[in-house]
Amino acid sequence: PGISAILKAVVSTQSTGGASDNKGLGHVFLQHIERTKILLFVVDVQGFTLNYKTPHRTPFETFGYLCRELELYMAGLTKRPIVVAINKMDAANSDHAYEEFVALYREKLAKLVKVHSIVPISCYTGQGLEQLQDLLFELKYKKKRKITEKDVV
Repeated sequence: PGISAILKAVVSTQSTGGASDNKGLGHVFLQHIERTKILLFVVDVQGFTLNYKTPHRTPFETFGYLCRELELYMAGLTKRPIVVAINKMDAANSDHAYEEFVALYREKLAKLVKVHSIVPISCYTGQGLEQLQDLLFELKYKKKRKITEKDVV
């Protein structure tokens, strides 16, 4: 997808400069992402605020901003298989925020950034983590994961 199309899809996502601008340690991280075959985005269902100088971003705005940064760094990165894990699903009003994310993604970004799966998870309760692990395994190895004794806690 073209970066201008992603910017139009996520109009409210504003950047004051980020990793793609060689600011902060994010640029070092992006150098490592070039070798990545699958992109896993873990997005807080409650949104994100970097610091007191930056506006609060919804989960959708956060995802859009991250996609924008990847495309600015290296065109085509968002064409790799993408899984979005929406975290903190144990929080109040998380179901509504999750549904809103899915609806906005389908309406505004689905034609530009192909997401393989959007998985609701809670790192606190463990909800969805096994599903996420199985999904990532299947994407990487193109086959179902077999549960072994060491996987059972």
